[in-house]
Amino acid sequence: MSTVAAKLDVNVKIQWYGQSAFALSDGRTTVFVDPFDDLSGLEARGLEFNYPKIDNVAADLLLVTHEHGDHNGVGAIGGDPRTIRSTAGTFDDVVGIASEHDDVAGTKRGPNTIFRFELGGARIAHLGDFGQTGLRREQRAALGHVDILFIPVGGGPTIGGERAADLVRELAPRLVVPMHYRTDAVNFLDPPDAFLEALGASATRTESSFDPSAHEGVVLPAVPQ
Repeated sequence: MSTVAAKLDVNVKIQWYGQSAFALSDGRTTVFVDPFDDLSGLEARGLEFNYPKIDNVAADLLLVTHEHGDHNGVGAIGGDPRTIRSTAGTFDDVVGIASEHDDVAGTKRGPNTIFRFELGGARIAHLGDFGQTGLRREQRAALGHVDILFIPVGGGPTIGGERAADLVRELAPRLVVPMHYRTDAVNFLDPPDAFLEALGASATRTESSFDPSAHEGVVLPAVPQ
């Protein structure tokens, strides 16, 4: 894919727990983004969310992009992490960028925080449930260059397909990790196919835990079991 450079030389391990929940570690510091907790209540709305429970996971830094139940399950994370929760600003080594969960200035689904941080020699951006039609100039400037981009691609309450592909082309990250899309564990959202087609890229399939320095382009981790 022309918008993504060659493989990274970084010291980071990534573990996907489903939806938008990721742990990243450089062997000294563990960052967890957007954990979920018990979502059994979704069944009453006809929604399935069958990712395994996040258990026996500790973090040093915990980031929550917004206050929806599939992103703010802070009780699932052990240790005594420094927590930045749904807040924009500059927090030493973490930048939280104010954004919206929808394309009507947050009036439908509320605010969303994009987090940018550095770990193991990589600059990482997690877009949370980004739903805007595109980045505003100020948001783009705050992001700067990105090595590893976690981006929602499943449509519905977030961007998907063409809009996600446009954003990847704009940011030109070194590695793309799609998230928040339909899998065997959820019966809502769209699969990542439309995103990959719009981007004109294939994806490398990996285990749910993987080393980003071993890959380039787009990585689809295995659905956690």
